[in-house]
Amino acid sequence: MNAAPHAAPHLVDPASYSHFYQRWLAADPARAARLSALAQLSLERCDFGAELQRERDAGAAPLPLPRGLRRLRNLVVCTLIERDLAGQADLAEVVATMTALADFAIACALAPLMDEMVAQHGMPTGAESGLPQQLMVLAMGKQGGGELNVSSDIDLIFVYPEDGDCAAGAGQRPLSNHEFFSRLGKKLIASLSEVIEDGFVFRVDMALRPNGNSGPLVASLSMVEHYLIVQGREWERYAWVKARAVTGTAADIAALDAIVRPFVYRRYLDFGVIDAIRTMHGQIRAEVDRQERLHPDRSNNVKLGRGGIREIEFLAQVFQLIRGGRDAALRDRSTRATLAVLAEKELLPRDTVGTLLDAYTFLRNLEHRLQYRDDAQTHTVPGGEAERALLATMMGLADAATLLAQLDGHRRFVAAQFDAIFSEKVAGSEDGEESMQLHSSGGEADIDNLAAIEARLAGLGFDEAGAAARRLMATWHAPRLQAMPEASRTRLLALLNAALPLIARVIKEAGVGRHGATLARLLDFFEAVARRASYLSLLTEYPHTLERVIRMMNASGWAATFLSQHPILLDELLDDRVSGAGPDCPALAAELQGQLDGAAGDTERQMDILRDFHHAQLFRLLALDLAGELSVERLADYLSALADLIVEATIKAAWLTVARRHREVPRFAVIAYGKLGGKELGYVSDLDVIFLFDDDDQEAAAHYARLAQRFITWMTAHTSAGILFDIDTALRPDGASGMLVSSLSAFERYQTSAAWVWEHQALTRARFCAGDAAIGARFEQIRQLVLMRERDDTLLRQEVLAMRARMHKAQAPGSGFDLKQGAGGMIDIEFMVQYLVLRHAHAWPRLTANSGNIALLKTCGELGLIDPALALAVADAYRAMRRLQHQVRLQGQDNARVAPALVAGHAQAVTALWQAMFGAAD
Repeated sequence: MNAAPHAAPHLVDPASYSHFYQRWLAADPARAARLSALAQLSLERCDFGAELQRERDAGAAPLPLPRGLRRLRNLVVCTLIERDLAGQADLAEVVATMTALADFAIACALAPLMDEMVAQHGMPTGAESGLPQQLMVLAMGKQGGGELNVSSDIDLIFVYPEDGDCAAGAGQRPLSNHEFFSRLGKKLIASLSEVIEDGFVFRVDMALRPNGNSGPLVASLSMVEHYLIVQGREWERYAWVKARAVTGTAADIAALDAIVRPFVYRRYLDFGVIDAIRTMHGQIRAEVDRQERLHPDRSNNVKLGRGGIREIEFLAQVFQLIRGGRDAALRDRSTRATLAVLAEKELLPRDTVGTLLDAYTFLRNLEHRLQYRDDAQTHTVPGGEAERALLATMMGLADAATLLAQLDGHRRFVAAQFDAIFSEKVAGSEDGEESMQLHSSGGEADIDNLAAIEARLAGLGFDEAGAAARRLMATWHAPRLQAMPEASRTRLLALLNAALPLIARVIKEAGVGRHGATLARLLDFFEAVARRASYLSLLTEYPHTLERVIRMMNASGWAATFLSQHPILLDELLDDRVSGAGPDCPALAAELQGQLDGAAGDTERQMDILRDFHHAQLFRLLALDLAGELSVERLADYLSALADLIVEATIKAAWLTVARRHREVPRFAVIAYGKLGGKELGYVSDLDVIFLFDDDDQEAAAHYARLAQRFITWMTAHTSAGILFDIDTALRPDGASGMLVSSLSAFERYQTSAAWVWEHQALTRARFCAGDAAIGARFEQIRQLVLMRERDDTLLRQEVLAMRARMHKAQAPGSGFDLKQGAGGMIDIEFMVQYLVLRHAHAWPRLTANSGNIALLKTCGELGLIDPALALAVADAYRAMRRLQHQVRLQGQDNARVAPALVAGHAQAVTALWQAMFGAAD
């Protein structure tokens, strides 16, 4: 045990305050010396085994184990009273010591009882496995969370691995495993909770077991699984968050965890739990109110009262239940540790968490002082002035008034935070629209009354109100919505009522958009998520999120589709975390790698982690984009950096799945071409990549081919979370007929002796993306060597023009100006830049820099290779066309065509430069 840093005077003499402490010392004056010695040491690492042996050996004859455990418990509690009131033990020491004592007592009491039962009835054996069976004692509540009170019940659940029979002796009726462990469980409860001459060890509460007090005392793993799947209720998820096995084999505990985790932690964001906890809290508060009416002197319950300990626990655990399925960091059983994680992840403001932790510490310390008095499980501040004054002194406060003022301040803060999350949210119309609500039956504006709906929409200023009304009614009567539970239909109707005036207001404020189109997008979204009640709960519990959804859908059809496909991203709209600068790539890479490491060995889960991570970051950029905080160039930089990060993480994870790989770190690189190569990636761009390796091992080529194939699969496979990227490898040496992966030397030979001019054009926008940096550096040397080769201008022109002509010929017909393929469009600009690089890089090496088309045009103008004014005009044209292309894509259009008048001046500048460089088009 560790020595305390210093001794401090008592705030109050423990013997004069604690009747329990006083009685314990008075029963045996020799205990004072033992207590004094023990109180000088921190109890967090106390050797309970050694202390138990001392207690059992203290008399003339060794004490039986039950008496020894009780004496140990009394010694530990009195030592904590001594240390706590002297200011030597903080809350962490008190709760950690009591938790460790409870764990020790259970394990210590169980072992001899198990031996006794086995001697009488034989070893219980699994019918399927044939293995000996051990009882798993699950600590729930504060013991499970490592935060046990000094005078608390311990909430336990007894589980055994599998059914079977005991290996009974000849002539004995074998007990079933269930009978065996039921008897063992009863003996364990008695050994801990029976009151004998030395008191009790811990009171035991078994009410949290499956089916509560009406259920069997013990349950097999299969019984637990069936119960949780078929009958498990929301409040039981809250209870099982704390479940921690105190006894049992590692394999059995892992099997139980695999059953419990999916019940407690849903793989989606589960906002429906807010209402479930609200209901449970309401029931608790109703009972507390009833008790306070019957006993007015018990009106200050620091645990269950308004703003008490339980509300802080609910605040922490609601985030665990909502997000813990997707974030393992939120699965800690400790309330204090969970609150700290909420601050780290910015789910609650740091100052709010700090104040909540201060309140929790104050309330728990006060709770302990209430329990020190008589070793009673009480949580109520006494009504008498003298008692309150003494309690204030125990808390280190001047008087009772100060105590009550601080208690009230903490409770008011906790209650306000609790209400911010759990107060009933009612989605509804604004600005006096309540009289015009849609109703599921009856009423002036019945959801089945087309004329009434149309009138309401017209009153809100909807354009084409009739068409919008018909669409709304058709969606409401769609089979998917009609099949929803009544509670979900009621919630959806409330959301529709809230949405209609919001759509009108958003369009009025934005000055753009059409009411019918925005409503249609929202209805598509509602229909897509209707069966997932948690998403409706999120929008109901956080009404501001509905407005943000509507703003996003009004601004972008693509965003509406993306959100409908990935509704889990609603979480990104909950608060203002989407604002600010772009992604911090090193921090994101570390975060992603941590998540992947946590799912090591589970390929499907890792693929979903990559997808969810990418979608979340993509959505944050989308929110910044729609808020006008990103230029097209900055957005493309961020999207490209995000893709690099995903590619890097995927390569690392996929390599670990290659069987019999010959090295731990692959000498393998991904080279990006096209939009990713030029850092001009859009929201739905494919990735044009090739794969290089530099490894002389005889197995290298085969292993890296498997790696490349798995990389493509990881990227393109459709999982429940969608896909990552479509992958195009057509630019590899020899194209579709070539090897999927190339050695660095083979790539160099191909580029220097066999590649076509169009492949060298593509090389102007190529760069190292992920993998082995040394290969990336060598690739860049090869790239510069190829681009700086002096070329015959006549042949170069012919090849460039021939390729452009083939692309024009393959162009699909359509109305409007094609921003990408049209004459004077973006492809023309890119071809001119590529030609200039290939034509002049031998004289001007700076042209090999992969700095983007706009920067290269400016450089060519500065070098006098093209007219400087025309270079700037074409650069402006490229920027404008990219912006227009981006806007068109955001509206959900695949083909980026616009009215010719929008780009006439820009296209004219591009055509002028084309003619200056290549002559009139054919």
